[in-house]
Amino acid sequence: MNDIALGSALALLAGVLAGCSGGATLDPAQQSGDNPPLPAPRDFLVPPMQVPIGVGWKPGQAPKVAAGLTIEKIAGDLMHPRQLLTLPNGDVLVVESNGPGEEPVTTPKQLIANKVKNRSGKGGKGGNRITLLRPKPAGGGEWEQHTFLEHLHSPFGVQLIGDTLYVANTGAIVKFPYQAGETRITAPGVEFTDLPSTINHHWTKALLASPDGTKLYVGVGSNSNITENGLEIEYRRADVLEVDVASGGSRIYAAGLRNPTGLQWEPQSGKLWAIVNERDEIGADLVPDYMTSVQDGGFYGWPYSYFGQHVDRRVVPQRPDLVAKALKPDYALGSHVAALGLLFSTDNALPAAYHGGAFVSEHGSWDRSPLSGYAVVFVAFQQGKPVGLPQTLVSGFHSDDETQLYGAPVGLAQDSQGALLIADDVGDTVWRVTAQ
Repeated sequence: MNDIALGSALALLAGVLAGCSGGATLDPAQQSGDNPPLPAPRDFLVPPMQVPIGVGWKPGQAPKVAAGLTIEKIAGDLMHPRQLLTLPNGDVLVVESNGPGEEPVTTPKQLIANKVKNRSGKGGKGGNRITLLRPKPAGGGEWEQHTFLEHLHSPFGVQLIGDTLYVANTGAIVKFPYQAGETRITAPGVEFTDLPSTINHHWTKALLASPDGTKLYVGVGSNSNITENGLEIEYRRADVLEVDVASGGSRIYAAGLRNPTGLQWEPQSGKLWAIVNERDEIGADLVPDYMTSVQDGGFYGWPYSYFGQHVDRRVVPQRPDLVAKALKPDYALGSHVAALGLLFSTDNALPAAYHGGAFVSEHGSWDRSPLSGYAVVFVAFQQGKPVGLPQTLVSGFHSDDETQLYGAPVGLAQDSQGALLIADDVGDTVWRVTAQ
């Protein structure tokens, strides 16, 4: 079958799958909070899919923002921007990356799902580099754009400790010397410590330094949906790892987190928090992605149970002993929103209603109809805990009829002026949000 015929067949199949019974009955807002409704799981030969076709942004087009906000484009023509880091001098690092393409395709279902999802633009080629953005001295909203670091291997997390820049490639943390103000690093990287790689069903490695700079925390996703590739390749995966900066030694800090893509320190409690992408293929309303405080030694259920002690009967062998100790996440975000970015902010350049809480970027669903996610939301916190429902700040990443995808939000950061920065990996853009 040629590419055109295959594309037509996949488009037809995607439409059929999206239209078959299996659509959502709950709105994502209904599944937000500390006690979301969880309907009975469903079984599918092939899960229903609905994926808009990636078309990118037209000139002058931009996402929609909530009342009282304004948005501007500060960087474009990037190569799949995923993560952001604001440096002490105000420079902003943009990690441009995608998966290494090393995961073998073993089933027709996997082939179809990959083809359908790639039509969205989410499978675009990553730059395997980091770009530096710097506000131009003349102002006017223009930013310089410099190629800062190249020849990386599916990087995701990046952190600065002192004069050392740590980059989490998919298979190892690599460190580079950093000098404030430089616009390019040419020194070769030195491998600091290895990370689980193997098949790379989930390739991203989130990275966060401890406040005192003595530890690095790494979010490592699972190598499967629910262990269908075998338990042996899940070693040190679906975990948050703690790495000692002095020695490079590591340990499992918390387990049972299917894909912890965002790590942050909650400012009031000082606790480590993560956003986690949950499992697929048991229904449009299962399982809610979530954010949660991460306890040292805690187990959060994957693969044996979800949202606490709800058993996933697909997993063999069963482990009732582990289910019994599974911790319930703090806050659901809705099913299949694919939360990828997390940012706590006590004070910023947005209206006061958006101070003292968490910004979450939702990359968007592929197996839910209607679509969910494709937005940046704000969750208020009180006394170190989330309260109320998520408020949508930035939306409009897809067409109203859900057939075209303009962009998809991933990494979040706050610049030196307090503006919210958003990496958009489908639109190859970085957006900046402030009060109007």
